[in-house]
Amino acid sequence: MTIDLHGHSLSAAHSRLNQALASAWARDVRILLVVTGKPPKSPSASGGSRRGAIRGEIGHWLETSSYADRIASVRIAHRRHGGDGALYVILRRKK
Repeated sequence: MTIDLHGHSLSAAHSRLNQALASAWARDVRILLVVTGKPPKSPSASGGSRRGAIRGEIGHWLETSSYADRIASVRIAHRRHGGDGALYVILRRKK
């Protein structure tokens, strides 16, 4: 299962992530591919650019999610799935 958060506002991305986690858990999906977008190429690009903001927040969102205890691990995606611009969220098996 894949969710693309790239291009969304922080609040919309957070909401979509929570919905995707709920859907993945309900459907017994073990791996959720979360596309956040590539990090900025240079830290000073556009001065106050919000590019990369989702990637900066996603760790906190996952830690504080109501599904945090159901997440086994979070890993950077393989290059063919987005590399630095995506993450695998691996969910635990249901008991």
